[in-house]
Amino acid sequence: MAGCGATYESRYWGRDLKVVCVEKANIERSGAVAQGLYAINCYMGMQWDENQPEDHVRYARNDLMGLVREDLGYDIARHVDSSVHKFEEWGLPIMKDPETGRYLREGKWQIMIHGESYKPIVAEAARKAASEVYNRIMVTHLLMDEAKPNRVAGAVGFNVRTGDFYVFRAKAVIVCAGGASHIYKPRAVGEGMGRTWYAPWSSASAYALPILVGAKMTQMENRITLTRFKDGYGPVGAYFLHLKTYTENAYGEEYESKWYDHTKELVGDYIDRHPVPTCLRNHAFLEETKAGRGPIRMVTKEAFQDPHKEQVGWENFLGMT
Repeated sequence: MAGCGATYESRYWGRDLKVVCVEKANIERSGAVAQGLYAINCYMGMQWDENQPEDHVRYARNDLMGLVREDLGYDIARHVDSSVHKFEEWGLPIMKDPETGRYLREGKWQIMIHGESYKPIVAEAARKAASEVYNRIMVTHLLMDEAKPNRVAGAVGFNVRTGDFYVFRAKAVIVCAGGASHIYKPRAVGEGMGRTWYAPWSSASAYALPILVGAKMTQMENRITLTRFKDGYGPVGAYFLHLKTYTENAYGEEYESKWYDHTKELVGDYIDRHPVPTCLRNHAFLEETKAGRGPIRMVTKEAFQDPHKEQVGWENFLGMT
């Protein structure tokens, strides 16, 4: 997604430039959104005065318990609405609230989409913008300019199908690669390894490529370690926020409150914030599992008494995993 966006923006701001997109897989179905995504997790709604960038900075500061570059968060928040409008213009179906006509929210920040084809839609825009697209090229190293210190002058990589070696010379390089998945092996059996989200094929190129040439990395103290539920393995925002499902341990018990005192000793009043920081809810999940009362299950039977919610739940599940 980031690479396709960078390709489109490079063409928009540089009409006469040669813009090349180099991709490890195929931009049609690559990256974290390859399998689809059923929500856009950050939309301000500034046109309706729903939220402002300052609101999102406050939310992120609380959710990350202070470990946040507020300037970077603000920059993302102030641009995100126009990006979403562009996606809709390209053909992404965004669900609408039948009463207000606005985008349908599943939570304060998220809007719901029919996102099985999210990536192909954005990839089409990138293909039209690019001078050339090189698929199946695994970039392994950035090249430094011999004449100008601290300047990246290109990249090298190989074709993952044929082994052919490629050298790209460039006046500017944007690294839009993926993070690092499966640092921790999931407890799921083998069939879950390939269906988990975050994307299992992300091999940390976004970190390795810049670090190897001496780039300054920011926010590396924040790691996203996602909890995933038995049999599903996919994102669960719509289930929690829109369908109002909940979790219980293997004995059918509510467990988060058991860890309140323990967590408060660790983090103080963060456990009393609203919303409770995501990492603290995940902490209770992990501690309950370590205590031998796992697996933790997502309870859908009550929400799915409503046929409409059951349909939304299945579409959400099948459109992402």
